[in-house]
Amino acid sequence: MSAVIQIPIFPLPDVVLFPHTLLPLHIFEPRYRQMIRDCLAGDKRLAMALLRPGWESDYYGRPPVHPIAGAGEIIQHEELPDGRFNILLRGTMRIGITAELPVDKPYRVARARPLPDRYPDEDPRLLADRMERLKVFYLRILSEVQKGQGEIAKIFSGVKDSGIIVDRIAGAAIADAETRQKALEALEVARRLTLVQDHLVAVLAHLSDRNAPAERASGRQN
Repeated sequence: MSAVIQIPIFPLPDVVLFPHTLLPLHIFEPRYRQMIRDCLAGDKRLAMALLRPGWESDYYGRPPVHPIAGAGEIIQHEELPDGRFNILLRGTMRIGITAELPVDKPYRVARARPLPDRYPDEDPRLLADRMERLKVFYLRILSEVQKGQGEIAKIFSGVKDSGIIVDRIAGAAIADAETRQKALEALEVARRLTLVQDHLVAVLAHLSDRNAPAERASGRQN
């Protein structure tokens, strides 16, 4: 996992890709249409890089991106008659961008290193216990928003690796791009778990506050 790779980067202000998750994208800018064509002709890999604040002044240039990104593989694609693409990207790994390469292409290409998960040295049972609590919080959210077994299966089916499960929960439950980026940058699985669990607790508190007035009103009517 330490080999240096070269990979096209797709910088956006609001998209973060986690490993082991799926991301549908609609590609319409000419430079990124070319990127997708080149990816499809090669190894089908590209990386989603989150733009740093202030990107608006240089969007069509090379605005700074966060140095840790999610890389993935195009597993489905549809080219539309006008040259746009619909693609489905499967996250495969975190990468650390070490440099951008000068290229004669309209899109950006980076030199990067894969970043594997880091697991704590503590008793594995402690991490397992924390994972069970995380699952409980996530299942409570699914119950609150009335999502059922299909969502549960997408996260947990056939998966025992803690890093994969945390990534999938983060991908499904966190909407804010900066919060997603923080979880992506947490290479230590225990730290990532804490970030995601804190977010789930905040979501549950918000859902509880949102539902409380309706419950009180119902009580007054009775």
